[in-house]
Amino acid sequence: MRKRQVILRRQEPSDGSTTSSVTVRTVRYAECQKNQAASIGGYAVDGCREFMASGEEGTAAALTCAACGCHRSDHRREVEADVGYERA
Repeated sequence: MRKRQVILRRQEPSDGSTTSSVTVRTVRYAECQKNQAASIGGYAVDGCREFMASGEEGTAAALTCAACGCHRSDHRREVEADVGYERA
């Protein structure tokens, strides 16, 4: 599985200092939480432990799990936020 990094916001200092902050989020999709027995009134998950994209990033297949066939939104999302400071 490939981790994705998203830069949320770059904030330039307003007080004239030479440092700025960058927030980077690493997004990872864990086990599948889709209820496979919802149509019969039960609860059962398929046991898929980790999202693996079926295709290349940027294609429609990248949103489908190769292991269970579910959409990426059916998998538990884990977000790690890192705040870093840079000197200009």
